[in-house]
Amino acid sequence: MSNPVYLALDVPRLHDAVALAKQVKDHVGGVKLGLEFFNAHGAHGVHMIAQLGLPIFLDLKLHDIPNTVAGAMQAIHVLEPAIVTVHACGGRAMMEDAKAAAGENTKVVGVTMLTSLDERDIRDMGINDSPEDHVLRLADLAHSAGLDGVVCSGQEISMVHKQWKDGFFVVPGLRPEGSTVGDQKRVVTPRQARDDGASVLVIGRPISRAEDPAAAARAIEATL
Repeated sequence: MSNPVYLALDVPRLHDAVALAKQVKDHVGGVKLGLEFFNAHGAHGVHMIAQLGLPIFLDLKLHDIPNTVAGAMQAIHVLEPAIVTVHACGGRAMMEDAKAAAGENTKVVGVTMLTSLDERDIRDMGINDSPEDHVLRLADLAHSAGLDGVVCSGQEISMVHKQWKDGFFVVPGLRPEGSTVGDQKRVVTPRQARDDGASVLVIGRPISRAEDPAAAARAIEATL
């Protein structure tokens, strides 16, 4: 992938989302559309963004019983997403069915541990592993279930890459040098994540909230 940066287009108004994507389309490799965008604009919104010619990453984090997730995956097949996420903690059967139902050209990746969580958070949920061990266990499960890869933070990408040499790895929660962290807890720079084995770098606010989004996207691209 020549440019691994996917813009997280979490913009509530479709007109603004299209305008932002047009501004930066020459300096990103794709667009990530999450729950906020998809719930607001649905398939129509996805089609509008897809008209710009950029690959679409549908970050829907599907998590339900296997049959329901397979049905959801079949429903979005017509949108031809390049990447779709499911929650790895949904279990082996759910991930197997999700992959089986996905389009031939769609990569299905399992979300391991959200970058907004830290060790205290997962202990509150009854998980006694360290974040690193928790991510590795879910990555191994996703691998054995036949997924293409996983989503993990930049702090875990190096060890996951060592465990899964040919996996496809999506890293969110990235912040260029000097950026504010916001609600993210486990962050690294785009350059570090790329060096450690990331396939896709998901970047949102450092680009979307910049005074000049195109210039911000260019600056990040230049570091890679």
